[in-house]
Amino acid sequence: MLVSDAGLRLMPSLTRIVAVVLLGGGVFLVQPALLSAQEGPVDGTSPEQEDRPAKQDDQSKAKAKQKEKEAKSRSEAIRVYEEAATKLSPAAGAPECFWSGQRIASLLWRDDLGTASRYMDLYKQFDCSQNHLKLAFRCVVKQGPINLSAAEDLASRIRDCWLSPEGPPPKTDEATNTIIEGTKSK
Repeated sequence: MLVSDAGLRLMPSLTRIVAVVLLGGGVFLVQPALLSAQEGPVDGTSPEQEDRPAKQDDQSKAKAKQKEKEAKSRSEAIRVYEEAATKLSPAAGAPECFWSGQRIASLLWRDDLGTASRYMDLYKQFDCSQNHLKLAFRCVVKQGPINLSAAEDLASRIRDCWLSPEGPPPKTDEATNTIIEGTKSK
């Protein structure tokens, strides 16, 4: 390979140009890092380090609240199971009957008959009261429509009907009571 004298003379100057460009670009890349280091606190802690304890405190408080909420939920569930065991017959108040019966009533309400029938097999395996399930579901239906997006409302209604299948006491109209009481005093 033949290289001319002009090519050899260009090589060093081209190398110098590339080196100058690379060094100049390096200065521009390093400069923002130096400036941000100068803007930081004098004591040597970065803003991220200052925020870290506050974030950790918030996270630990959130975890503590979550654990407290879970503990309340567990104690409430245990209380309800105990109430069912004392208030209802063993075939309706046993925890497995209480749990599976409520699931079946919920599935029936949401028209998921296939899953409800599979749960029904499990319910029968536990020797649970089919009559109690029927009465509890009747109680749920008799109370009228419910917003399906509010799962808590449905679960609460089913739990109340399971514990008291005759349903809540009928609501009385206060205006009717006032008129009746007014006629009695005359």
